[in-house]
Amino acid sequence: MKTATTRNGAARGAETAPWHFCRNILCVRPDNLGDVLMTTPAFRALKEAVPGRRLTLLTSSAGAGIACAVPEIDAVITFDLPWVQTPEGSGPDRVMELVQQLRGRQFDGAVIFNVQSQNPLPSALVCYLAGIPRVLGYCRENPYQLMTDWVPDPEVLVATRHEVDRQLDLVAAVGSRTADRRLSLTVSETARRQAGEALRNAGVRTNEPWVVLHAGVSEAKRQYGAANFSRVARRLTEEKGCQVVLTGSAAEQENAEAIRQAVGKNVYNLAGAFSLDVFVALIAQAPVVLSNNTGPVHIAAAVGTPVVVAYARTNPQHTPWMVPNRVLYFDVPDPLRSRNVLLQQFPDAAGPEATPDAVVQAVEELLSEKIRDICIH
Repeated sequence: MKTATTRNGAARGAETAPWHFCRNILCVRPDNLGDVLMTTPAFRALKEAVPGRRLTLLTSSAGAGIACAVPEIDAVITFDLPWVQTPEGSGPDRVMELVQQLRGRQFDGAVIFNVQSQNPLPSALVCYLAGIPRVLGYCRENPYQLMTDWVPDPEVLVATRHEVDRQLDLVAAVGSRTADRRLSLTVSETARRQAGEALRNAGVRTNEPWVVLHAGVSEAKRQYGAANFSRVARRLTEEKGCQVVLTGSAAEQENAEAIRQAVGKNVYNLAGAFSLDVFVALIAQAPVVLSNNTGPVHIAAAVGTPVVVAYARTNPQHTPWMVPNRVLYFDVPDPLRSRNVLLQQFPDAAGPEATPDAVVQAVEELLSEKIRDICIH
């Protein structure tokens, strides 16, 4: 590919080794757990392109939790970058400490993975200051010397590709491709046993229909709401004879308990009961997962569990990837919409509405498909 030109007209890329010589690569994915998972096919492409290539992931506290279960990642650096997150204690001095840490790792290349609404230039500047000789990334503006391998970002207003495709296209620009486009996540046998024990101890009858309902989400604008989830859970238990296992973080335990009490019988509140690896194993064992558009949707996709998503009309590129799914949409309340009016557009406004009736039907359909597949095999 053509390299970006510097301010004086010289191609910085011409002064550095080609990408096929880069064996120690920094992958910058500074946002959330789901974003890390949706980048795993691109990580795989980077690894497959050059035998023995080592990948270090620079990611947030939220993203780091899942990274240890991604087999393509060799090492993790955890840092909440202030232009992506709103962390405490990450002032200029800490950012410069990160720069020195990266310089000491002697990376010979860096890839900046960002969604189209994020500006990659602050991350590119960190890589530049760390002396990383090759930097690949999308950018709308000419990054000059901050990126040796600049891919002009075609997604100016709204996302036009799935996030997985976006990142696969990025690394393909430097010759890294893979035939395996699935998400990547390892589930340990120990975690599987612990998840099974937790279900049995809670009284869940896993030989009968059951679903995981994950009602929590990191952003209020993507919250389907406890009242809606309660209506769905009540119909699943009373009309469909289905058990509902509520999950979430410890901070979401109270919200899950409100749903359990509103529904009653055959609803089990296990929010806050699992470490992340056991939670992943629980998702892997579930017949179906029901969730907002948040991290557990991508965990489900990575482990092959069918998923129903009550999807806020925010980021259209984050739908479930390569797994049986149903996506039903609801509008973000006006006060919670992005302050950037360019990001308030959503291309599929006519998609199926996430009414409780439609959500129940979607869960029932996927449960039926799951049971049919088990009977066939």
